[in-house]
Amino acid sequence: MSVISEGLLSTKHLLGIKYITKSDIELIFKTAKEFKQVINRPIKKVPSLRDITIANIFFENSTRTKLSFELAEKRLSADVVNFSASGSSVKKGETLLDTVNNILAMKVDMVVMRHPSPGAHVYLSNHIDAQIINAGDGTHEHPTQALLDAFSMVEKVGDLKEKNILIVGDIKHSRVALSNIFCLKKLGANVKVCGPPTLIQKNMHHLGVDVEYDLDKALAWCDVANILRIQLERQDIKFIPSLREYALYYGVNKQRLQKLKKPIVIMHPGPINRGVEITSHVADSEHSIILDQVENGVAVRMAVLYLLANKRKPQE
Repeated sequence: MSVISEGLLSTKHLLGIKYITKSDIELIFKTAKEFKQVINRPIKKVPSLRDITIANIFFENSTRTKLSFELAEKRLSADVVNFSASGSSVKKGETLLDTVNNILAMKVDMVVMRHPSPGAHVYLSNHIDAQIINAGDGTHEHPTQALLDAFSMVEKVGDLKEKNILIVGDIKHSRVALSNIFCLKKLGANVKVCGPPTLIQKNMHHLGVDVEYDLDKALAWCDVANILRIQLERQDIKFIPSLREYALYYGVNKQRLQKLKKPIVIMHPGPINRGVEITSHVADSEHSIILDQVENGVAVRMAVLYLLANKRKPQE
């Protein structure tokens, strides 16, 4: 295999998009492009991380992200250990730091963690030597999802500078939305959010983002629409009257897209609630790149793991 992209990230960890630079993002994309060629070969494995042990520590449920990270790690020939909070000593009152330190005592080099508390990864990075990758922290950030989303957009529409990107749905409770905003703004895109007023924070303008409450106007404006689900599991009160009413006003369907004067790219980070935020016709249409996002997730996570592992090596 040819040598993967040369270059170093500016950071030892991936704690969030707000902690990395535009150059970091571009290096990750360049590396992911090369790894995407690898995972489409008959032999999909490279020995890049054969001396690295990675622990996947998930304090919240996950399907796509956990599987994607584990596959990326195995494609890179890393040794992988998986930890789930359910059935662990966390249920007996063990602290986050004690849990992670016990895992690190087994000589783990990198930790991929999902945790319900915003900032948990920053806290850990200040107390342990292993490299930390944020696989989601509460309603705060989900950096690798934002990277794979932006990478998928670049593949489809090219340079994102001055492209119009719309994020639709439950903005208030979505870590994907926040990380996407940070990433897209660093790449020069114009970003707009759309959803019910109860599901959009009041301070969005501080992030350089426009707000539109009329979905038809927002779709007419954008080049790409990234559609998010309603995160009922993070809501302790009702923010919308019903899912049926949400689908009526903010669901992306065939009729809405047919009214547009141009085709737009449709994205969704999953899991999809078909018939609520998006219909099956739209999700499975030729304009959808949802399955491309899934494939790109493995390549982007391979790139992140590879580049962070390179930060461990003494530089000449």
